[in-house]
Amino acid sequence: MTMKKIALVLAAALLVVLFFAFDLQHLLTLDGLKAGMAGLTDLRDTSPILLGLAYLGLYVVATALSLPGAVIMTLAGGALFGLLWGMVLVSFASSIGATLAFLASRYVLRETVQARFGDRLKALNDGVRKDGAFYLFTLRLVPVFPFFLINLLMGLTPIRATTFYWVSQLGMLAGTLVYVNAGTQLARIDGLGGIVSPGLLASFALLGVFPLLARAALGWLGRYQAWRHD
Repeated sequence: MTMKKIALVLAAALLVVLFFAFDLQHLLTLDGLKAGMAGLTDLRDTSPILLGLAYLGLYVVATALSLPGAVIMTLAGGALFGLLWGMVLVSFASSIGATLAFLASRYVLRETVQARFGDRLKALNDGVRKDGAFYLFTLRLVPVFPFFLINLLMGLTPIRATTFYWVSQLGMLAGTLVYVNAGTQLARIDGLGGIVSPGLLASFALLGVFPLLARAALGWLGRYQAWRHD
């Protein structure tokens, strides 16, 4: 590993250590958010643009460093900025932060992983080159897959960064809408478990699998037509 890569890893590790050393994780809990809402609401009323930019920047940094609390920050977006602006801020912040984590994983780890396991990963690499956008879309639609893990693992694959960004932003819209909308009713939320029901998770899963099934069906149809013309 080069000195630049080591420096990047150490810088990221230092930021994560400082986050926990200053006990900032309690701010990214439901109780912490509710406790701080009065002050945040006052700041929003006096300096909405400043708070919006600060929120955007903090969300990007937290996501890029794979820190816990994305759900709480998303709820905060809805509570502070409403459904429309909350959606805009969260959608761009989460996608930019995810792409930064993706790029960091690619820069630091991909070369080593591919050099060591390239032969074993050939089938995976070929599949990602061909259908990576569809697989990523499926993963993004189903909230049960860890958000940060998708970012890091996709960085080890050949998928293009631009594809990763736009598919992530599109695929996360449904989940973002659910949580931002829940944030607009923050006072009524007693826990995170009830925000996404099993039925809603199943709906997201079906939405994610549908493009893959459609692509497979079109491929089969194309092969069938080619066979009939032979």
